[in-house]
Amino acid sequence: MERAVLQITLFGLLLALAATQPNKDDWDIYSFHINSTVTSRYATTVITSRMANRMDKSKEIEFHVRIPKNAFISKFRMFIDGQVYDGIVKGKEKARQQYTEAVSRGQSAGLVSSVGRTLEEFKTSVTVAAHKKVTFELTYEELLKRRLGKYELQIHARPMQPVKSFKVDVHIHEESGINIVEVKGGLALADAINKTHADNEVWVNFYPTEDQQKTCTSCGEQGLNGDLVIVYDVNRDSGLGDIKTSAGYFVHHFAPSSLTRISKNVVFLIDRSGSMHGKKMQQTRLALIHILNDLSEDDHFGLITFDGSISYWKRELVQANQRNLESAKIFSRNIRESGATNINSAVLEGASLLNAHPREDSASILILLTDGDPTSGVTNLEQIQSNVRVAIADKFPLYCLGFGFDVNFEFLEKMSLQNNGVARRIYEDSDADLQLKGFYEEVATPLLIDVTMSYNGGTNLTQTEFSQYYNGSEIVVAGKITDNDIGTFTPQVVAISSSKKMTFSNPNGTVESTGTESADQIQRVWAYLTVKQLLEKELLLSGAEKENVKREALELSLKYSFVTPLTSMVVTKPEGGDTEVLHKPKEGEAPRHPNIGSSGSVMHFFVPDALPVPQGLPDDGVSSIQPRGFAPGAGSVMYNSAPQGVPAGSVMHNFGARQASPGARQGLPGPPAYGYGGMDYGRVSSKKRKGFAPGVVFASIAPTQVHATIVPGKDKIPVSHRFLLKAENQSLPLCFDVTGDVRLKLLHHPTSELSVHGELHSVTNGGFRRIVIQLNADLYVDVELNKITVREGSRITHHTGQDPITAGSWTIIRRDKEIDVAGGDTHLVILIQGKDAQSFLWPVLRQQSSDSAEGILGQLSFFVVCALCPALNPVYEEVPQIPFTKLRIKDQEIDVTRANAADYSISPPLTLDCWLLSADSALQRRLEAFIV
Repeated sequence: MERAVLQITLFGLLLALAATQPNKDDWDIYSFHINSTVTSRYATTVITSRMANRMDKSKEIEFHVRIPKNAFISKFRMFIDGQVYDGIVKGKEKARQQYTEAVSRGQSAGLVSSVGRTLEEFKTSVTVAAHKKVTFELTYEELLKRRLGKYELQIHARPMQPVKSFKVDVHIHEESGINIVEVKGGLALADAINKTHADNEVWVNFYPTEDQQKTCTSCGEQGLNGDLVIVYDVNRDSGLGDIKTSAGYFVHHFAPSSLTRISKNVVFLIDRSGSMHGKKMQQTRLALIHILNDLSEDDHFGLITFDGSISYWKRELVQANQRNLESAKIFSRNIRESGATNINSAVLEGASLLNAHPREDSASILILLTDGDPTSGVTNLEQIQSNVRVAIADKFPLYCLGFGFDVNFEFLEKMSLQNNGVARRIYEDSDADLQLKGFYEEVATPLLIDVTMSYNGGTNLTQTEFSQYYNGSEIVVAGKITDNDIGTFTPQVVAISSSKKMTFSNPNGTVESTGTESADQIQRVWAYLTVKQLLEKELLLSGAEKENVKREALELSLKYSFVTPLTSMVVTKPEGGDTEVLHKPKEGEAPRHPNIGSSGSVMHFFVPDALPVPQGLPDDGVSSIQPRGFAPGAGSVMYNSAPQGVPAGSVMHNFGARQASPGARQGLPGPPAYGYGGMDYGRVSSKKRKGFAPGVVFASIAPTQVHATIVPGKDKIPVSHRFLLKAENQSLPLCFDVTGDVRLKLLHHPTSELSVHGELHSVTNGGFRRIVIQLNADLYVDVELNKITVREGSRITHHTGQDPITAGSWTIIRRDKEIDVAGGDTHLVILIQGKDAQSFLWPVLRQQSSDSAEGILGQLSFFVVCALCPALNPVYEEVPQIPFTKLRIKDQEIDVTRANAADYSISPPLTLDCWLLSADSALQRRLEAFIV
């Protein structure tokens, strides 16, 4: 019988089913060692975890760690029964082909995904025989960046259980000498840390006992969960800097001290559009006032705010004296948010302000802060980038700060790189103002401008020209020495200081070799820097040039076994096991399936022998007593005579909670399932496999995705969609499910003719396939994935391109990944999530004018920026119960289950923990009230 593969995105973490999710009580991590060696700022870290299966049967054992985002994984190994299984780095396309072949054989894949601001998550698993052991070994490499005068080595430890032998060993060697060293972070237990500092070397040893692993700031009964951060800096002089050479390669660290600061001209461009409403703008005002306080009196500055229009504090740069600063602070405190986002005009006006007031012996800087995409004025992204390049003309850097995840970060990053700057994401958190202030401090004190690094006798150089050098930072250049002739290798740096041209060179005229001991390491620094910079360069190019740079980066990544956005690591497990493909995500990218082109993914597959055969099910549809090893209600429920639309003999999984109740593993009743929401259905052929009941599918399950094989049948399988309702000042947001491909009332203003309806997709968790917007009695905008239709009376027009569309007083703009609909004080953004055949629409109300709006997007006066969630601020109180949890909402106690939901109001989406409850309870109204 023909089979179809059903791909389902799950938003609830699976309860601890022994068959599908590793149960951490069944294995023992008896050794967890982290060894990090830093030489000349280049860190190589090895994480080794030794685990034992204490059970009398085979178990799936999981290796789960977090590493710095700036790092490249370079090696992964597993040791099982005396055999070594090595990961092999391949080009992403070849790895994807191998992945596809593995999936067709029922095998699995692994995970590298972004986690928070500075970390990525690495996860894999393997089936280990009874009473056998496995050793996982992961190696990653990174070049430490100097910020605010210090290097930081971040080590994250999260074994998820106290470990008998837990060790972190760090050795730092800097030839020029180490002048400061500090150990901090949530794992910095004074009694467990031993630090030794001897001139040019530092040793840090962290050996906590099992009891100590439960008592530190970031610890609990599940052991360590936090960071150990080693902060240090090196001795430096005012000369050429630190140059290391070996085996035909060199690396040059340039960070001269004792230089006179250069006064600066800085213009701040502040987005005040409607989407900046609330906490974002409060934090922006606070940060701006702190920054103004830090300006030196010989600095000159300007302030521009923008929405659809531009507002100046003053139309010229002024000196940062006390009077002007106080006036600017008053202006900052009174910034109010409303309207659209005209990024093009704002940046051009800021550049014009700097160009109109040049000052000799000063450094100019343009800083843009925005939280969204351009929706007013010029909205074509490439045209904006072209306009900005012409306006700036390489005279000064542009730094772009993207606030939150609604922003098109790739657009900002490209625009920054085109203009000698960088882009930085500002995370929506309680310390966002400190993030803004921290970035400014990095660029607050320019010491040199127009820095040119030249190397006579050098070739294959990394970046050698820098617009500015700031106090507390460092310039790093690496390359090859022509013919490995150290005698003809002559480095030199030329730059402009506060009042004169400066030349930095070696007074001896020659550079001595540092020997062969670190030859491989210096070469790897060169490769690391080259790949990083080629990936940035590739972002700026197009056509044949782009492909050539991409090919060069890929070749280097493969040669040095770096897992980069262009490569993947393929891990072949023991015979009869799985093949894994590990990917590296881009900035802010949420885990998705690699078959739809994502970089991060979660893919865990079942171990058939581990599944018990369900038996003794009653004939009344749902089993009230589950077989041993299943978590009823929140685990698996098997149907003999199934509900309408569900094939008989199906297994239904409820993925609502994180772990089973204590009684679940003993066959005791658990909490009830919430209808069909959050469940998946499937069947397999009747071919019998060990441990399986014929005709029953057991899906391959991961925290965010599942793959199942189903047989297409005549009965339609109910589909469900999970929606997230963010809650301010609550521990977790709420989430609820809507079943079926229904049409929902998203927005309606009783005092106007505006209404928005959305048709849910017929694919589970597929979002919307169509959004219909009624602007007035005779004017409709019908948005689909591939076209926009405007109906005005009897006149119908179809639009498929990206030209702006005018409908009455409304403007509709289609971009690659979103559609903007704006009119008056209402701004609706329809994001295009997914890719290719899996794409869907997701509406986000960024701004609304009416406090009495109805519908799921505008039910009450308070609006939470979240796709398809009621405009309310849900307030609840947790009512702990054993073994389950209830929430008290408006004097009602409601059963809830801890789950996951993807926040599709941002792109790429992030997966958040949430409390799962019925739609009626979440909306505080009957769901039928929102169905058209």
